[in-house]
Amino acid sequence: MSIKKTRREFLKVSAKASMALPLLSTGFYSCNSKSGEKKEVAKAKKKKLNILILGGTSFLGPHQIAYALGRGHSITTFTRGKTKPTIYTELFDNVESLVGDRENDLKALENRKWDAVIDNSGRKVEWTRKTAELLNHSCKLYLYVSSTGVFYPYVNSDFTETSKVALTVPDDATDNERYEYDYGVMKANSELIAAEYFGPSRTIVVRPTYMLGPADRTDRFVHWPIRLSVAGAMYFSKEVLVPGKPDDPVQYVDVRDAAEFMIRLIEDENAGTYNVVGPSQPQGMLDFVNETAAAFGVDHKIVSIDDYDFLEKNEIYYSIPWIMPTDDHYGTARINNSKAKANGLTYRPLKQTVKDTKDWWVSDAVSETRRKNYLTNPNSLHNREASLLEAWKNR
Repeated sequence: MSIKKTRREFLKVSAKASMALPLLSTGFYSCNSKSGEKKEVAKAKKKKLNILILGGTSFLGPHQIAYALGRGHSITTFTRGKTKPTIYTELFDNVESLVGDRENDLKALENRKWDAVIDNSGRKVEWTRKTAELLNHSCKLYLYVSSTGVFYPYVNSDFTETSKVALTVPDDATDNERYEYDYGVMKANSELIAAEYFGPSRTIVVRPTYMLGPADRTDRFVHWPIRLSVAGAMYFSKEVLVPGKPDDPVQYVDVRDAAEFMIRLIEDENAGTYNVVGPSQPQGMLDFVNETAAAFGVDHKIVSIDDYDFLEKNEIYYSIPWIMPTDDHYGTARINNSKAKANGLTYRPLKQTVKDTKDWWVSDAVSETRRKNYLTNPNSLHNREASLLEAWKNR
């Protein structure tokens, strides 16, 4: 299995879940605001806005809704009515819910006006075209949630908002490359469509990297909070396998930091394109693991497997936020975030992100079936860890 194939399969899952997260009654919302809900309302001295969210019930949306409601704004969601929030559910009593389908039924959006629209569910260029055309004269701002995937292939480093992006899939792309190109090309063209209808002064484009935090439906990150919060149990030992070289760069962003930044961009009418990427300062994989482990205060023995050949042979190409930085993925975690930081992107401590993710994982928001399926998956890193460590020692 090639790195591209493994990465492709991962993106197929994560792309479907990149617009989702709800509100929990177990205290996560108190962690969502650095200074508390009342202080956030006091800080929002701008006019109260009426915001439409295309999507809004899965991973990213509920965090946007929690923050926006806390700052006095009104929210309308437009969904197919199939995905129900699993956390912060009580806040959705204060949200207007419109039902339709971006493929063929936008009727519920007709003859309405909003101050801004947030496009969380733009997964086809034509979907963006239809909504941007329809809402052009009924919304002042269009915020399109894109992705750092627009920079694929990541053969360079220090990607800025003005770096070249692919708008077409190369004719000679392999099937595996084509899958990754398809996602980035779709996002890049959707950015252009939003700007075509709303113009540069009314269009906001945000390009998040991997979003982490409670209610991530992909389970792409949960390995680290689970693994580093226990010293030894049925599935774990004291030795912790950490793939990659210690200084391999990693990038990620707490979904709540991304959500809150988007709302503030709308409040400030701060048009433009932003790479929504963390952490604030460059970080290597080993530092990430050590900082995560410190959040739980559990004694571990870290075993870094820094041999890419060994990792490839054993089909370990990523463990988010680590992605093997080779070939087309050399620059995956080398995205420039200076513009977003200069325009107000802030970061929760990593310790808070991992602890909140762990608390969510063991809460009623996650079904016992889901937890069991994850923990018993023979292909997961934690279930392969012991055999991989043994092979590493005996290589």
